[in-house]
Formats: sequence, C-alpha cells, structure tokens
Amino acid sequence: MANPPVRTYDRPSPDALLARARQEDGHGHGRLKIFLGAAPGVGKTFTMLEGARARAIVGGDVAVGIVESHGRTETAELLLGLEIIPRRRLEYQGRVLEEMDLDAILARRPALVLVDELAHTNAPGSRHAKRYNDVEEILAAGIDVFTTLNIQHVESMNDTVAQITGVQVRETVPDRIIERADEVEVVDISVDELLERLRDGKVYVPHLAQRALENFFRPGNLNALRQLALRLTAERVDDEMQNYMQAHAIPGPWPATERMVVSVGPSPFSARLVRATCRRAERRRAQWIAVYVETSRHHRLSDADRERVAATLRLAEELGGEAATVPGEDVPAELIRFARSQNATEIVIGKSRRRWWFELLRGSIVKQLIRASDDIDIHVIHADEEPEGPAAAFQPARPAYYVYLWSGLTVGTAALAAALLHRLVALPNLSMIFLLAVLTSAVLWGLRASIAAALLSLLVYDFFFVDPVYTFTIASPQDVLALVIFLVAAVLTSNLTGRIRDQAVAVRDREARTAALYELSRAMAAASDLESVLSAVCQQIGRTLDAQVVVLLPDADRLLQMHAWPPEIILEDRERGTATWAWRNRQMAGHGAATLPGEAWLYIPLRAATVVLGVLAIRFTVAESVLLPDRRRLLESMANQVAVAIERAMLAGRIEEARLAGERERLHSVLLSSISHDLRTPLAAILGSATSLTEQGAAFDDATQRELLLTIQEEAERLNRFVGNLLDTTRLESGALKLNREWAEISDVIGTALAGTARQTAEHLVQLEMEPGLPMIRLDFVMMEQVFVNLLENAAKYSPPGSTIRVRARRRGDVVTVTIQDEGGGIPAGDLERVFDKFYRVERGDRQAAGTGLGLSICRGIIEEHGGRIHAVSPVPDAIRGGKDAPGSLFIVEFPIEQEPSVDRIQGGAE
Repeated sequence: MANPPVRTYDRPSPDALLARARQEDGHGHGRLKIFLGAAPGVGKTFTMLEGARARAIVGGDVAVGIVESHGRTETAELLLGLEIIPRRRLEYQGRVLEEMDLDAILARRPALVLVDELAHTNAPGSRHAKRYNDVEEILAAGIDVFTTLNIQHVESMNDTVAQITGVQVRETVPDRIIERADEVEVVDISVDELLERLRDGKVYVPHLAQRALENFFRPGNLNALRQLALRLTAERVDDEMQNYMQAHAIPGPWPATERMVVSVGPSPFSARLVRATCRRAERRRAQWIAVYVETSRHHRLSDADRERVAATLRLAEELGGEAATVPGEDVPAELIRFARSQNATEIVIGKSRRRWWFELLRGSIVKQLIRASDDIDIHVIHADEEPEGPAAAFQPARPAYYVYLWSGLTVGTAALAAALLHRLVALPNLSMIFLLAVLTSAVLWGLRASIAAALLSLLVYDFFFVDPVYTFTIASPQDVLALVIFLVAAVLTSNLTGRIRDQAVAVRDREARTAALYELSRAMAAASDLESVLSAVCQQIGRTLDAQVVVLLPDADRLLQMHAWPPEIILEDRERGTATWAWRNRQMAGHGAATLPGEAWLYIPLRAATVVLGVLAIRFTVAESVLLPDRRRLLESMANQVAVAIERAMLAGRIEEARLAGERERLHSVLLSSISHDLRTPLAAILGSATSLTEQGAAFDDATQRELLLTIQEEAERLNRFVGNLLDTTRLESGALKLNREWAEISDVIGTALAGTARQTAEHLVQLEMEPGLPMIRLDFVMMEQVFVNLLENAAKYSPPGSTIRVRARRRGDVVTVTIQDEGGGIPAGDLERVFDKFYRVERGDRQAAGTGLGLSICRGIIEEHGGRIHAVSPVPDAIRGGKDAPGSLFIVEFPIEQEPSVDRIQGGAE
C-alpha cells in the first residue's frame, strides 16, 4: 500500500510566528536562563557566575540575588566585584534564617539578577512558598534572571529519578518554568570527574561525601541522570526546531494530533500518574487532561483526601495540562464518555494493589474500561508503591464512633419492639423489624453504620428469637438459611440505601453550589450600575459563605477598597499589599493559596479576558486550615461571575460616558451653529443699517432713516432676547433661577406678551378668547411674560402671513389652561416631546427650522418651576381648529389653581 502523502505548508504557522514574536520582545517580561545539571557539583553555579561576569564586563547591570558558594573557593572568587543584594533575615522556631530579599531586588531593578537553587523552599513567613515563584515575580517586573537547577528537581522527572536513585525528591519545579525559559544551558562533566570532585571535598564535606558516594552518587545513577538532563534538553531543542520550521514555512512531516486523558483520585499514586502522563504527552506532542470523577462517595472522603485531589489537579495544570471534574457514579462509563467528548485517543489509569476479593465484589475499573474503550487506547500504570501507604488510597473519612452507638440503640429498639409484638401478635417473621432498623441506620448514618447494624441485628435476632433462645446455637437448618438470607438482604439493602443517601447528599451539595451561583448572578443582574453591583456582590457572597468580603478595584497603579460586607470592614496596609500582589501577578494569594498561605484573608484576582479588573478578598468567619477543592471551585466560579458583572457595569458606564460625550459634542456643534446664525444675522442688519446712516444719512429722507433706525432697534432687541435665552438656560440648569412670585391675572400676563410681540405678529390675525372669572395665579410676572413671548414668536415664525393665531384661556377643574394655536406646517408626531429639548429644531423638508432651539426649552423650565405643565399637540383636533384644514400646532400650558388670597393680601403686594 502506498504511503499517504506528506502534508506540507506554504505559509508560516501563525502560532509559531506569535511565539517567536513574544520571545523576541518579551512582552515586558524579563528573560530566563536556566543552567541545568545532572547532579550537584557539576559546576552550574560556577558557569552561571562566569556568564554574569561576562555580561558585567561589557557594561551590563548585574546583581546577585542569592548565590550559595557552599565553601568552594573558586565560586567565592567569582562573586568578587559583583554587587550582592543583602539577604532578608527571618526568625523561625528560635533560629534566624536568611532568604533572598525579593522586595530589595524589585526596588533595585538591575538588568540581570542571579538566583541560585531554583527549587529551594522559602522559609515560613516569606511572600512565596517556593523560590521559583520569586523568580516569576522578578521576571514579571522586566528583570532578566540567571538560575540553576538539577534534573532531579524537575516535577515531571520526579518519579523517574526516584526509581533510579531510590530517593524521593520533595523540592520540585513545575515543568512550565522550564518551558517558559528563554534559554537552557546544560552544564555537564564526566562521571569520573564528578566523583573525583566529590572525593576532593569540592561538592560536600568529607563525611557527607562518603555517604553520597554510597547512595546517590553511584556511577550508574549519575549516568542515568546525565541521560535525563540531555534528553530534556534534546526535547527542548527539537521543540525549537519545530517552531523554526513552522515559523519559516519549511515543509516536513508533522505528527498527528493526539489527546490523552488521565484518571486521578484521592490516592497519592495519582500524582505519579499525572507526571507519567505529562512525560508521555510531551514525547508524543499530545494534549492531555487530568479528570476526576466525583462520585457520591466524594463527600465521605477526609479533608486530606479531598485536598489531595485538588493538589493533583493543580499539579496537572502546573505541568501544562488541563484539569476537569466530572460528576457521576459509574467511573468507567464517565471516563469513556468524557474521553469521547474530548476526542481523546488514550486513557491513562493506575492499577491499584487491591485484593482479588475486593475486585470480585466491586469490580475492576481497568477491566471495565478495556471492555468499553473500543477505539480508545488504555494505558495502565501499575502502583508499585504508594508513598503514604496503601491505606491512604481512596479511603473515605471514618465516621464518628457515636453513629455506631446510635445504630446499636436502633437495633435495641427494634429488639424491644419485636419482643412486644411477639407477645401481642403472632407474626410469622420478626426479621423484618430488624431489617427496618438496618434501613434506618443506612438513611441516617451511612453505609458503615448500617452494616454494623445488620451484623448486630443478626446476633440479636439469633440470640433472642431463634430456637433455642438465649444462645447462639441454631437447631434448625431452615433457621440457618433464613439467617443467611436475612444477612444478605440486610447488607444489600443497606448498601443500596447508603448509596442513595450518598447520592442525595452529593446532589444536595451540588444544588447548594448551583443555588449560590444563581443567587449571586440574580443579585448582580438586578444591579444597574457599578456601585450597586459591588454592593450586591459583597452582601450575597458574605451571606452565602458566612464570610467578610471586600472588593478592591484599581485606581492608576494602586487598589482602592470600593465596597465591603459588613460595611465597617477596612483592610490594613499589609492586607492591601497582599491584594495588590494578587492583582499585579494575576494569582490567588493568602489563606489556603500557594502565596502567603498563613494570611487570614484570601485574595482572588477578578480576571476578565485580557485584564485583571480587581481583587475579591474573603475572610471566613469559621477559619479553615485548608481550602478544600469544593470551596475553591465555588470561590473561583463566583470570582468569574463577579468579574463578568464588573466588566459589564464598566462597559455600560463607558457606553454612557461615550453617549454623553457625543451628546455634548452635538450640543456644542448646535450651539456654535446657533450662535453663528443668531448673532451674525442681527449684527449684520445692525451693522448695515448703521453704516448706511453714517455714510449716506444725508441722502435719505426722514421715512428711510426712521426705517433704518427701527431695523437697528428690532435686531438689537432680537439679539437681547437671544442672550437672555442663553442666560435663562444656564440659570435653569444650575438651579440658580429664583422666582419672584406674585398674585396676578393671567389676562394681564398674556396682554403684556401680546403688546411685546406686536411687530412679530403684525402680519397675522391674533384672536384672544379669555373665559370670564378666571382665578388669579401666583407667578413670576416677568418670567411668565417671557414664556408667552416665546410661544407667540414661535407661532408667528412658523405660520404663513395672513394666518390666524388663537390664544385661549379657560378653567378646567383645578387648573387654568392657556392654549396658543397656529396654522403653520405642524410638528411631526415623533418630535412633539423633543421640541422642548435644548437646541432641538424640527426638520422641515431638506432643511432645519431657523432659531436656536432654546425658546421652548426655556418655556418648559419656567413653567415647571411654577408647578405647571406644557405640552404640544399636532395636528390640532377639529373641536379646537374650528373646522379649518391647516394642521397647525397647539401648545397647552396648565397652571395649578392655588387658594386665592384676600383683597388685603393682594394690596399688600408679593408674598
């Protein structure tokens, strides 16, 4: 059969180009170089110092964060001339320990800092538990780092090194640190040379050197470790080659994409499974996922077992894989279902050292997987040893002893009931009463208590109710069979009942988590702005978790406490500092986290798609020694929801700001347009008339001169009204408008307004209809005169010459209504409310109406200050139009009628 064609690419891979660009510019991060060795004493620190001195000679800014010379003269000599940042001193259990001063390095900000022994565990009280976390923060600050590492400290190599050397290394570095390194340099010497250095005391002091030669530093071990170090570096070189080929579109055979799923649980063996899967996936360039099937037995696990599950899932993420939790009861079926949903090609599972009878009763997960796998490969790793003992694997938390006592009392109660019924009623089979006690124990106290109740029920039933009584002897073979059937039935029913109980508890727990998330999302959905969102978040999380909650949001380069529950909670400076660290480093810190786990508060960064929006700080009322995985998942889910809600509120605020900015820009443009028109037009008329009078006044007769002077007067009054409108608008918006209200006849106000607009309405027929006996209105005469002047000018402006303007005043219930009707073109229905907005002018055909658009806005403001109301109607209803066909417009002004004053008070003037 012919080989399939090799797929080639004619253009660079986008992912490879992006990785290359990130490596070149660093994205603001420092560059990391790791000096990797197979074992202590190969010269990693020496080589690192030589490289640093070479950098310093050419003018590089180099500082020593921490370097351990271990008494080696040649190493100490290389430190001479390099700036050494003083170490931080910490007291622990009566001893003074020295650690690298991370804050001093960040304050000094050298171009390159040397950090020896990357896998070192920091002293309690340090900011980070591990030195590699310190290095990550230094790199995030844009500082380059040289560091050293032995192959046995690489997390994914841990089990392999333990098999080779027999030593389980506790201090490890996640593989992501090695993958993140910009350069890895292998420092290697021959085995004979390393052993010679060890014998000469250049690695350890003599008595320790001898022990090392007999154990760790055996030639076979050293050769195997050298091979691991070289293999790791070779894989890295191969990755770089592949990236180079993809970035430059070099054709070649590419491996098929694979995906692996590894099943994990509360066993210590799960960590080994994860590391082994990581190595297999790296060799095969496959993606991989660690999955935990959460059965109903999960809630019966001890806190330590549940924390082990969480630690294993975190380990998978640190090694570059994904982590998932799947609820279900049938572990093999759920694994197969999950693997198929993820398009996985292989499932990795451990073969535990369980007894044959246990697998006979419970079944073998491995065998069930193999039977159901079909086209999915199953890779089984045998559990050679479990570091914390076989009893730690998949062991539920032991129930308290009191449940056995209660089960015994339940059986005793059943025995008394059976004895009483045996005397009163001749029951054919009293075992059902004891079976009821077994079921009660299963429902109330779980499987183990129910099995204990079943065994105790068998003994009690045999002793008191099976002939011969008061002895455990069984005379009849039928009774033996009955007791055996009773025991089997009791165990089976208790098992089923216990399983149902466990499932009910698991469902209740999941329902509680779902309800908490639902209540939080509902509370945030009801919030309309950022302030109400933060208030809802703090109150809902605080009440749900019985905790104190604080939300901090950034302001420039610092965090501000925005909201708290209870409201009187205020974070101290030290606590704010930890929150700031979590915000800047995008990592969880504080109680139960890897960074500052001894803190009382837990700080969770609120991560959006590309930015950290703030920090959610939580302090539980009942302190927990460890942050259990269930609680951690709930908190992370809540933090994600909070981040989405805050981002939504911020976006809504920005949209509103953009809308207001656009509105301001529009008003600014309209204002400039209005001013340019309404100022220049009267000024041009005034200037033209004045120029004509000045230059040619003698040539004009008296009538012409008078007409020019009237033009100047009219345009000056027009200009004065425009400026007055602007001032009135400003006073209305600022609240500075003060009304001088007096009792007045509405007819007097309208009459004065008609006299003031006589010239504007000269070409129109004005009809005035005043209902007799109208009550007096308490108003500001001058301001209300301006209102009616604006309305009359508006009617005259938009009505054709010769048309009629009707002004009516009448009483309607508790209000006095004044209407001003014109016979113009009318107002479109969509503009009836908008005509009262500032600077709004109705579109008429292909042009806008003339004017500033301020008159009607001022009218509404003044009328509402009087407690009245104004609105427009168009077209005018037939009952009001008087049968005319012109649509026109009708402006209706309503004034509330107050209690009329006495004559004496009217004569006394204004109130």
